[in-house]
Amino acid sequence: MSRSSPDAVLIRDAVESDLARITEIYNWTIVDNHVSFDTEPFDEARRLRWWKDRPVDLPCLVAEIDGDVVGVSYASRYRPKPAYRSSAETTIVLDQRHLGRGVGTTLLGAMVERLRGEGFHRAIAIVALPNDASIALHHKLGYRTAGVLTDVGSKLGEYWDTEILERPLTPEGS
Repeated sequence: MSRSSPDAVLIRDAVESDLARITEIYNWTIVDNHVSFDTEPFDEARRLRWWKDRPVDLPCLVAEIDGDVVGVSYASRYRPKPAYRSSAETTIVLDQRHLGRGVGTTLLGAMVERLRGEGFHRAIAIVALPNDASIALHHKLGYRTAGVLTDVGSKLGEYWDTEILERPLTPEGS
C-alpha cells in the first residue's frame, strides 16, 4: 500500500470485494464510446471469471479516496507466446468524476513501479484514438509512442485507430 497526493489517494492491491466497483468504473468505457474495444458491459459473473482467471504474477491495483475505489489499473499478458512473458500490457480506467485530478498519474505510476519490482522488462499500453488525456498521461510517465495502427477496431459503426506506447522497466532503459 502507498499513500500519495492528490486528495490522499491510497493505492493498493485490488481484492475480490472491489469487483463491483471495478466493473462500474470500467463499464463506462464500453457503452456509447470507443475507449474500450469491449462491446458488451461486464456483469458480476463475467467480472468474477476475469478475476479468477488472472495470472497471479500480474498486478491489479485500485486507487481509493476516502474509502471509495475511484480507479483501477491492471496488467495483462501483452501476447500469449512465451517470448513475450517479460512484457506486460497496462490498462488504467478512472471514475469519470476523478479525471484530470492526478489520480491517473498516481495509479499508473504505481503500476509501473510494481511491474519494475516484479522483474518485468517492458510495459505496453494500447490506447484507442482519439484520447489525448490518456496519451498525455502515458507520455508523462515515460511511455513513448511506438506506432499507430489504423482502423483496427470496429465499434459504434466506425473504425478506430490505436496508438501503441511502450515504457522500459529495466535499469538500462528507465
